[in-house]
Amino acid sequence: MNSLNTMPEEPAGLSLENPYLEWLGVRLVEWRQGYAEIHLAMADRLGNRSGRVHGGVICTLLDSVCGYCGQYAPENEPPRRAVTLTLTTNFIDLAEGDTLIAKAVVEKQGKSVYFSRGEVWSGDQLVATASGTFKYTR
Repeated sequence: MNSLNTMPEEPAGLSLENPYLEWLGVRLVEWRQGYAEIHLAMADRLGNRSGRVHGGVICTLLDSVCGYCGQYAPENEPPRRAVTLTLTTNFIDLAEGDTLIAKAVVEKQGKSVYFSRGEVWSGDQLVATASGTFKYTR
């Protein structure tokens, strides 16, 4: 079982508002207070010279999902934005399958900084993990 599986608590606000992620093909499939989940369909364009998913793609997914999980705002509140201060990534296994699934949770949230951890899965295979520190912007 994926260690970041959780049950929905709030309706998702699924607009990425991120041209790079939209260009890459990322879909924000679940987003609520303290949690985010994004999916990316595997494609040849995501590969490296070895024919595997490029590590930069996996880092992008982790940075994005770890950032999004701390930026959720209900519809009646202004959007939240943040920048990455640190992101520590651990590559665990090769990505195989049809879809990369990235999930993240907030570990600790303050007024200006939050800490999150994320995972990238390919089917039942854990591909990579990350922990990050993010700062809210004005």
